[in-house]
This record gives sequence, C-alpha cells and structure tokens, in this order.
Amino acid sequence: MNNNSQSIHIKRDILIRLVNAFDSGDFCKQTASIPYAMRPKGAEVPYRCCIYKEREIIKDRIIADLGFSVETTDESEKLEDFALKSLNNNEIEENPLTVIDAACKGCVPSRVYVTDLCQGCVARSCEKVCKMGAVTIAGGKSNIDSSKCKNCGMCINACPYNAIVKLIVPCEQVCPVGAISKRENGTAVIDFEKCISCGKCVAACPFGAVNEKSHIINVLKAIKNGNKVIAMFAPAIAGQFPGNIYQLKSAIKKAGFYDVFEVAQGADITTRNEAKELEEQLRSGQPFMTTSCCAGYNSLVKKHLPELQPFVSDTKTPLYYTSELVKEKYPDAVTVFISPCSAKRKEVQENKNIDFVLNAEELGAIFVGRRIELFEMPLSQYDCESSKQGRNYGSTGGVSAAVESLTDKNIPVKSCLIDGLTKDTIKQLKTYAKNKVCPDGNLVEVMCCEGGCIGGNSTIANQKIAKRFINSLLEQSSDLK
Repeated sequence: MNNNSQSIHIKRDILIRLVNAFDSGDFCKQTASIPYAMRPKGAEVPYRCCIYKEREIIKDRIIADLGFSVETTDESEKLEDFALKSLNNNEIEENPLTVIDAACKGCVPSRVYVTDLCQGCVARSCEKVCKMGAVTIAGGKSNIDSSKCKNCGMCINACPYNAIVKLIVPCEQVCPVGAISKRENGTAVIDFEKCISCGKCVAACPFGAVNEKSHIINVLKAIKNGNKVIAMFAPAIAGQFPGNIYQLKSAIKKAGFYDVFEVAQGADITTRNEAKELEEQLRSGQPFMTTSCCAGYNSLVKKHLPELQPFVSDTKTPLYYTSELVKEKYPDAVTVFISPCSAKRKEVQENKNIDFVLNAEELGAIFVGRRIELFEMPLSQYDCESSKQGRNYGSTGGVSAAVESLTDKNIPVKSCLIDGLTKDTIKQLKTYAKNKVCPDGNLVEVMCCEGGCIGGNSTIANQKIAKRFINSLLEQSSDLK
C-alpha cells in the first residue's frame, strides 16, 4: 500500500476526527461539522473544482467510516442523521467495500495509445509485430485501431522511441478477478459476485474512491457501554506501530479494551493441525496441498477456482482458533479483530465468535484521537506467549515454514510460494488444479498480498520497516514445539 499518499492522510484525518467527535459527548453534531472543519469557508481548495465538491467527498468518506454503503444512500440525507443511525445500528453490512462516485475520476478506458513521440520511422516495428492488424501508419505516424487491439503490449516493446504507452485504470489493473468495471458515466463499480474483498483497489486508487466500510463506531460504542471488548491482533500488526507488542497491548487496553490476544496464538494451533493434515494428505497420495490462512485466497477458490477446492487445507485460520480461545475465557465478550486487510471482514461475517474488525488505520486513529503514545506505554506481558513461527505468519513464506517445521521429517516437503494474487498467479493455480500437480512443490502457500499480510491494503507502515520490527520480535521468541 502507498502509505504516503495524500488520499491516505485524508482518510486518517477523518477517522481521527470521528474518534474525537465520539468522545466529545455530542457525536452527531460534531460529526456533521467535520466537512466544514476540514474545508472551511474561504480556505484553499486543494484537489477539486470547488469547496462544495470537496465537502461532498468528505461527507461520503464519513458515511463509509460510519459503516454504510455510499452507493445506496440518499444524497439528501444529512450527515447528522447518518451519525445518529450509526449509534443505533448494530448490523454489519455484507460487502466490506464501497465506491465514492464523487471521488472517482472516471478514468478513460484502459487502452494502448500512440503518443506524440512517434517519429513515423521506416522500421515500422510496431506494425510488423501486431498480429491483430491493429497498427497502421497514416499521416507519418502510427495509429492503433482500438476495436482490433487486444492490449497485448507487443507494439509497446517494439517501438524504439518508447512512443507507445498503455493507459491503465489503476483499480481495474490491480483487481485479480475482474470485479471492477465502469458505469456509463465512467465511474467505477464493484461486482460483488466476483469480488474477493482483497482490497487491492483500495490501495491502488490515487483518488481514494474505494473505501472500506468501517466498524469503528460499533467498537467505540461497545467500549463505552461497558462490554468486555477483547482485541485480537494479527501477526502482521506487530510491525505497524512504534514500540513493541507488549507496549501495543498496553496501548490497546488504555484505549478501552478489556484484554488483548495475539492471533499468533491461533497460528500455533493452525500450524499443528495443518502439519498433521499435510502428512495425511501426502501419505494418501494427494500430490499437493495449499494453505488456508488467507481470506482473499479462500474467497478466490469459492468464487473462481472451485476445481482447486480438493487441494485446499481444511484446517481453520489462526483467527478462528484465537476467537475460540477468547470465547472460552470470556464467553460474554465483544470480540474485535485488528486486521491488515479488508478480506478478513468477510471471514468475520462467517464466524459467530467474532463481532467486529478494525484495521491498522482505524486502531491508529483511536490512539491519536485518545492521545495514546506507544513509546510511553509500559510493557504488558501476554498470558500465553506465541511462538516464533506463529508470529511470522504475516510474511510470505512464514506459514509454509511453520507447517514444514512440524511435519514428519520422513515425509519430504517442498514449499511453493504464491506471493500475491494476480491474473498471472491465478492462471498458475488453475494449471495446478487442471493437471492435479504442482511442479514446484507439494505445500503451496498462497498470499493474496505481495510480501504477505504486512503488505495488506489496511497497513500503515512501510513493508520493509514492518518486516524489521517483526524480525526483531522473532529473535526474542521461542520455537514452536
């Protein structure tokens, strides 16, 4: 994720202001004033045509942060009414993403395009390599017939002047399953029948037009109402904030949570169970098994690759096992998963033991809004320390390495890593399913995000910095036995 983009800073600013509004004692009125506080009368208009457009987009972002879909809202409804509705609403909407039409640029369709750099050269390499006959020379310049062009890019590579470029639509380009298309007015729309909630479009859109629908108000309400609100943070969250995980636990508790669990504890259970399952599958003659921890990958299999289902591990995710541990200790708890990605929001909806999700951005907004400095927090130990292997689940290769470490040494295990779901890696997985063999290994770890969960769309730290934090934690952790 581009954590330094201005659109991300705007999102965080709004979330922090929402936390402040909730804590003010006059939530509805303070929420309604946010667009005007961020874009006051007479202020410079930094991005859009006018201050009114800026306020409209901020309003829609707030609606998403209150947990509602922007596409289906009544434009005439006041922001104060949405705030009141969020206070009275305990239901979570099904689809975790929403598109803000007012923020969407309505990008031109993706196509291959000849720029003014074209010299109309004698070589005509672009025309020669095009197998579709889409490139012709007219008026001393190359021309591309979009009705024939297949966007293969061969002419781009052939041009000696780099005069041919491919115009892309960022959200469409990164979507691995073709779930994003355009309306007649050019704005983006998500087909939720295809969408795997990976959130790549959230991170890719430079206008911040795709938003997650937040649970932050639900969580703040539960804390305010005196519930035992238990936080469960993913292994990847360990590298998202300054300080260490023991200070993170203290900070989360200071924010109002009753207790904090590492989801790495559940990862240790997943490792043990998946290692046993891998042994059984390989002994029975199954050629390979894929890991099952990534919610985006599991959704991909259900919606787009059912032929791969026989090769997917039946072992539950670390979050599943952690939520069981929480409910065993606190049966009446309100459980909140701190997530690095939007795909987990869909998994949570299928698990009765988990109530809400906060991403790293939202947890960070609570810290800022409530003036919690992690470096100032005391070290707060965990009742059950997680293993080195469990704490490394958020990095590519971490899951397979953990499972391999506990697999019977008499069974040869070779890991194959799918580091990020793209159109190409999905084709690769389809080939494995079709041929019923993975030539690169018998334990296939699939991570939806490149680099693993530390590269999730809802992370806030640079991936290299996050990895250094996690590596430092691993050095202090014990091996799983």
